[in-house]
Amino acid sequence: MAAEGSVDDYPHEIDEQLTSFDSSVTAVKTMLDKLMSMSRNDQLQKLDPLDQAKLDLMSAYTLNSLFWMYLVTKGVNPREHGIKQELERIRTYMNRVKEITDKKKAARLDKGAASRFVRNALYNPEDKESRKKVASKQATDAASDSPHLKRQKQS
Repeated sequence: MAAEGSVDDYPHEIDEQLTSFDSSVTAVKTMLDKLMSMSRNDQLQKLDPLDQAKLDLMSAYTLNSLFWMYLVTKGVNPREHGIKQELERIRTYMNRVKEITDKKKAARLDKGAASRFVRNALYNPEDKESRKKVASKQATDAASDSPHLKRQKQS
């Protein structure tokens, strides 16, 4: 009978929202259980420094968000509490990490490829002929400068 009385304690209009909230809380609890099952050192050893920073920021933001929700359930206005500044500070660091990640993903200029592209785009057949002549002349000069005598093997 006590269970039936608790069902009537809230308006039926919010029943769907409460069910959604309950499933969300269950999902958060499941994720936290997975996260807490491994030691922190084991988690951090598997990650590079950037991913370690992301994990730390995600953890801090999650805990502060949960505290925000706790304050709301207790009737405290979280906008007047220090938690708002803490969440903003964490968001600032998250944006810094995002900038670093974006810089890593940014396209790099391959100077050699760019110069070849420009050189070939500005192709002139006469230049090619003169370059061939210069290259063949350098090759013959180098061949004439090198000694033709080879050492014979001594047994």
